[in-house]
Order: sequence, then C-alpha cells, then structure tokens
Amino acid sequence: MVFFVYILFSYSKDKFYIGFTSNMEERIIRHNQKSKGFTGNNNDWKIVYSETFSEKSEAIEREKQIKSWKSKIKIQELIKNKE
Repeated sequence: MVFFVYILFSYSKDKFYIGFTSNMEERIIRHNQKSKGFTGNNNDWKIVYSETFSEKSEAIEREKQIKSWKSKIKIQELIKNKE
C-alpha cells in the first residue's frame, strides 16, 4: 500500500492544510465537500505538494514534521524546491 503526505492550499482562505492518506483522490474530494473541520468551509482546496511513502509510519512522521514547522514561509520553500 502507498501512503501520501500532501499539502493543500485554499486561495479564498490563503491557508495551507497538511495531511496524509492512502487514497489521494478520495481525500481531496472529501476536503472540498462542505463539512465540519478546518477545510469544510471552503471548496477550493488544491494539491500543491505531495510525497509518497511505502510505510504508514513514515508518512505519519513526515506529516508531523511538516506541521511542527508552523511556518508558512518554510512550507512555501518546500513546495518551491519540489518543482
């Protein structure tokens, strides 16, 4: 099974969202549906970055690492350097 760490961006919120999943397409659809939670108020979330992992534990650790930065600038640098 493959796992993804991903970063979404909402232009209307001007915010990033970091998460992990084993099914990227389904997860993005769910993020863009009106629901409770951080991403639920908007439906303009776009994938701007992703990494692939073969182990769930690796994906969880990477997600935690990126979230721990708490820096929009550092996240933007990560996205820019991946291109």
